[in-house]
Amino acid sequence: MSSEGTAHLRQSDAGFLIRGKYVLTASEPEMISDGAVRVVSDTIADIGSFDDLSSRFPSCPVLGGSNDIVTPGFINTHGHFSEALVTGIAENFALGDWLRVLIDAVAPHLNRESAFIGTLLGGVQMLRTGITLTNDMFVCDPRTTSVTPGVVQGLEELGLKGIVSYGASDRRPGTPVEDVFAEHAALCEAAAASTLCRFRVGMATVAAQAPSMFARSVDFASLNADGIHIHLHETREEIEFIRESRHMSPIAYCAQNGLFALPTLAAHCVWLEDTDIRLLASHGVGVAYNPVSNMILASGVCPVSRLRGSGINVGLGVDGPASNDRQDMLEAIKTGVLLQRLDQLDPAALTAREAFRMATIEGAAALHLETAVGSLEPGKAADLVVFDGGSPALANVHDPFQAIVYCAGPREVKDVWVAGRRRVADGELMGVDVPALVSESRKLANRLARRAGLGELSLLATSN
Repeated sequence: MSSEGTAHLRQSDAGFLIRGKYVLTASEPEMISDGAVRVVSDTIADIGSFDDLSSRFPSCPVLGGSNDIVTPGFINTHGHFSEALVTGIAENFALGDWLRVLIDAVAPHLNRESAFIGTLLGGVQMLRTGITLTNDMFVCDPRTTSVTPGVVQGLEELGLKGIVSYGASDRRPGTPVEDVFAEHAALCEAAAASTLCRFRVGMATVAAQAPSMFARSVDFASLNADGIHIHLHETREEIEFIRESRHMSPIAYCAQNGLFALPTLAAHCVWLEDTDIRLLASHGVGVAYNPVSNMILASGVCPVSRLRGSGINVGLGVDGPASNDRQDMLEAIKTGVLLQRLDQLDPAALTAREAFRMATIEGAAALHLETAVGSLEPGKAADLVVFDGGSPALANVHDPFQAIVYCAGPREVKDVWVAGRRRVADGELMGVDVPALVSESRKLANRLARRAGLGELSLLATSN
């Protein structure tokens, strides 16, 4: 259907139906066989059997199909569009050295154009794998002209929802603190003017901010933001440094200094003691589980079962394009299950149904957005994915949850709807000239690599 046809559907008073052999709701009931969702404008109006909805609303156009699988849009709880132009490099480094040789080298050279193009490039991949909301932390050095509003511009052009933050740090000597907060303010203003974005205050890590800047960040967030986005307990080195310098764990420091009084999403949470888990649970902190990047950087394994067993909402993240390196939610979901089973040597450590919920409603809850997105329920945002039941990978569906988690890939993502707008139609992005985007990104990536001195890094990886 053309974009004009989609626009017409959104304007219809009756809306339209999206049909599937299985509608997986991430709510109750968790599955409706031969079901349908009625969308009116940007909202889910009804959900039920296809026979019932088609008889009650006979004038509604019908999309999807009798063999398709319909799900909520996936929630990516952690990522970095700032890395979109430096994929497939620096594979032989653990996190600390990886930050030093790659991210610190790139950060001074990112500008608004690279933020915009990088967001488009990463966002196209996200939409093609069913992501309808992404929680991003853009890591760059502050500049005279603000950089991060380019992320909001990119998300608006894609029609992709975003929670946007700037990964603030004064770790590098000479970083002007006032410029850091000017960047926060510019991103906050851009998000406020957007129909798709919300603003959070980003913190790279506890170690990346002096205590005075940490306190100011908390104050700024309490007045201006929907919450906090921070990396916590990703590596043992991070924890040891904070214990030596501030005499407690990073999680304890956040709890003691007011950070957890705000809605907080903590990325990674790999190395945790029981006291850390109790603090996260008692403060309602959500956790982003990033299995692929944790493996690439050899950081460790997030204790998902312990966290979820303590009542902590755990979502899934694809992490950044330089540490994953694909922006593929379906890969993250499947890998997330397999890593837990391998780590625990238990085939029941994490099930397909549990992983599906982590990618949908539990991810939304980790971001404190579960009343608005994350499940197919009347009154919630019309963020949906249609998986192609005509694909060989989904030809024989015995359990639709396992089919999505283990069998489906980007090719099976047929349609994606964000706030009632069809952003992927028959596997193709709507309104985005992908070949032109790829061509433009190559120019920017080559320029960025030269300025950041990454040529020798690429040769080093090749020689190894």
